[in-house]
Amino acid sequence: MIRFDILSVFPEMFASPCGSSLLKKALDKGLIDIRLHDIREQALDKHRMTDDAPYGGGGGMVMKVEPIERTLRSISVPDEETPIILLTPQGERFCQKMAEELAGHRQLVMICGHYEGVDERVRTKLVNREISIGDYVLTGGELSAMVVVDAVSRLVPGVLGNSESAGEDTFSMGLLEYPHYTRPAEYNGWKVPEVLLSGNHREINDWRRRESLLRTRKRRPDLLRDFPLTEKEKSWLADEAEP
Repeated sequence: MIRFDILSVFPEMFASPCGSSLLKKALDKGLIDIRLHDIREQALDKHRMTDDAPYGGGGGMVMKVEPIERTLRSISVPDEETPIILLTPQGERFCQKMAEELAGHRQLVMICGHYEGVDERVRTKLVNREISIGDYVLTGGELSAMVVVDAVSRLVPGVLGNSESAGEDTFSMGLLEYPHYTRPAEYNGWKVPEVLLSGNHREINDWRRRESLLRTRKRRPDLLRDFPLTEKEKSWLADEAEP
């Protein structure tokens, strides 16, 4: 079981994603625990302000350090190894490998930034990790937190119906995933590849691996740069050399 503690000024945003699909099932089974902490509750002024104008001037507002620090102090953290994460465009890029690493922890604490950003003392004194889900700017860190929760939760044993699914996903093996088909075998003249109907599992596995390699070369050639190819895989790519 893994516990997520999420610090936010808009905790209500998590109601829908946490109340449906696999996350809800995982919560109901006790496989994951999601605890939402409203930063405004630790803002002690009468207006419950969590942001203020930046020193030195400039546009936008900056999230204050005090309510964030007080919220963190209210959370039980087992040890110094527990990731305390600030979700920010300046963080390290989130990827499948990172999701797998984070899934090895018992608890993740995530701070959702907002407005122009957070007081720098949050970065330097309160967190031990900064994560970005991509090179773009969102209105706040809540959507980023949802992405991390979803990606990590599906790696917890028992969350997925098929334990093999996560290991075959795109990026889990370092490659893009092979094409998928299901019934009917033909629709509007569009046919499923014959090999998938053959029942020959060795040929099916070879076809899937080959298609995965070809798709990766076409769409994300950077992933193949240091990928350890077998001689058979090299021959597949040579036989389908791009023009």
